Amino acid sequence: MPRLGTWTQPRVWLDGEMSPTKVVRLMLENEHAGTQATEIVPGDVSGGTNTSHTILFDALVAVLDAVPADATQAAYAAAILERNVVGKQTDGARKRNYRYLRELYILRPDSILFRALRDLWATDPQSRPLLALLCALARDSVLRASSAAIIGSSPGDTMTSVDLAQAVGEQFPTSYAESTLAKIGRNTFSSWEQSGHLRDAKRTTKQRTRADCRPADVVYALLLGYLEGARGQALFDTLWARVLDQPRSHLFDLAAAASLQGMLEMRQAGGVVDVSFHELLRPFEQQQGPVQ
Repeated sequence: MPRLGTWTQPRVWLDGEMSPTKVVRLMLENEHAGTQATEIVPGDVSGGTNTSHTILFDALVAVLDAVPADATQAAYAAAILERNVVGKQTDGARKRNYRYLRELYILRPDSILFRALRDLWATDPQSRPLLALLCALARDSVLRASSAAIIGSSPGDTMTSVDLAQAVGEQFPTSYAESTLAKIGRNTFSSWEQSGHLRDAKRTTKQRTRADCRPADVVYALLLGYLEGARGQALFDTLWARVLDQPRSHLFDLAAAASLQGMLEMRQAGGVVDVSFHELLRPFEQQQGPVQ
C-alpha cells in the first residue's frame, strides 16, 4: 500500500467524465463502506465510555507511539497490559485503560475506523486531537449526545459540565440518574477539552474555543459520513463535519488540500462534488472476526 501523501498525481478532478475503471471501483467501495458502517454505534442507544471515563487522548498517543501501524491486536494488548506504556501503577488500572481504549478506538487492524485513524495519524501531529475525538464520537453515543452543547455554542462562550450533562439528559431522558449525569458531564467536559473545543477559564468553567482543524481531520469526518451513506455535498453537513468547528467553505478548502495529498479523491464540476476514499477503504488482506 502506498503511504498517504506519497502520490505525485493530484487527486482533484475539475471536469471530465469518470472512467469505467473508476465507476467499478466506486461500486466496490460503496459495498465495502456499507459492511463497515456497523462500527459506528447508534446515536439513539444510551451507553459509552464517557459514562465512566474520558476519551483518553494522552493514553492513545502513548499506545500509537509504542505500537507499529501494521501490528496485530495482541501487540496493542501487550503494550498496555505488559509493557505498561500508559503508565498505570496497577494491573486493574491497566486493564481498565485497555478496555476503554478498545471501546473508543477498537485497536484492531481489521477495523475500518481504526485503520483509517492510523493511516491519518502519521500525516500531521496537529490533527490528532480531532482525529481521536471523531473516532470516539463514532463509538460512544453519550459523548455524541454531549456534542449538541458544543455545536450550539460559539468560541468565547463560557461553559460548565452541567451544559454537557443537560445535553446528554435531553437525548436520553430516562436512562441516567442525576448523579450519573453529573459524572457524564464532568467526563465529557474533559473530553472536549482534550479535543481542543474547551480550555480552562475558572475552577468549574471552561471557555469555548475553536478546535484546530487540519486536512486529515476533514478526511476522517467525511469518511464517517460516507460510511453512514452520505454523498457529495451532504458529507459536509453531517454531525462529524459540524464538530470540526469550521465554516463550510473552509472544510471544502481543507478537503481539496487533502485530496492533493492523496488522503481522498475529490472531484468538483458544475456545482457537483464527488468524494471517494480509495486508500482508506482499500480491502483488508484478512479478517479477524467481527469488530466489537
